[in-house]
Amino acid sequence: MNLNWTSWAYRGLVAVTLLFVVTPLAAVIWVSVFSNKIISLPPQGYTLDWYANAWRLENFREGFLLSLKVSLLSTLLGMLVAVPASLALVRGRLPGRAAIGTLLLSPMLIPGVVAGSALYVYYIQFEILTNVQLASTFPGLVAAHTVLTIPWVVRLVTASLSGLNESVEEAALNLGARPAAVLWHVTLPMIRPGLVAGALFSFIVSFTDLEKSIFLIGPGSTTLPIAIVNYLEWNLDPTIAAVATVQILIIGVALVVSDRYVKLSRVF
Repeated sequence: MNLNWTSWAYRGLVAVTLLFVVTPLAAVIWVSVFSNKIISLPPQGYTLDWYANAWRLENFREGFLLSLKVSLLSTLLGMLVAVPASLALVRGRLPGRAAIGTLLLSPMLIPGVVAGSALYVYYIQFEILTNVQLASTFPGLVAAHTVLTIPWVVRLVTASLSGLNESVEEAALNLGARPAAVLWHVTLPMIRPGLVAGALFSFIVSFTDLEKSIFLIGPGSTTLPIAIVNYLEWNLDPTIAAVATVQILIIGVALVVSDRYVKLSRVF
């Protein structure tokens, strides 16, 4: 009997937690189709015009495109850095591997505002020393987001490599395959789940980043999260809910796809 009550209490706690998490998302999606010009309850009617209005606004349109470009580029660069690093950490015989691994994961531990302000100060000092501007430039923003994506790829790819049976790679080497061929035709296909999940998580983290971008964005340009914050300062209509709904949809699809390759419970 006690076990039964414990089980029901656990299920109730899980249900309340899920409700607490899902209710704000459902509310945002619901508000995005209100016909009211000012958000209020009950709604006067329903419409999808706010989605079209969001795309007509230059800040949202340009912010979405810039966020998309930055996220894709930073994900690609992060993969190019993090995958070899993971291979070296798992397959190599590097001294101080634990320290190197901790260093690569450290951007996940630093608060976003602290990291953003630190990067901005670093960029300014770099410009003073080299006369090369990185702050308020597209390359500087991509570089900052690349630092943000590397830990996710390292974490997921390292987990995939650690669970990989090395005998398959050894068999390929014994059969005469060169190390590069083994890497391309054996190792990378076998860790594809980690690669895909790492790329998707990196894209999500970069696409939704606000703290670093707000320090490093250049004049006349904006990312989608910054455009949302700026719009909220002066407006309170369902346009912002429509933009947020699109963002929720993109992130949700990416999470569902990544969960097919690497279960989220293994990441956190």
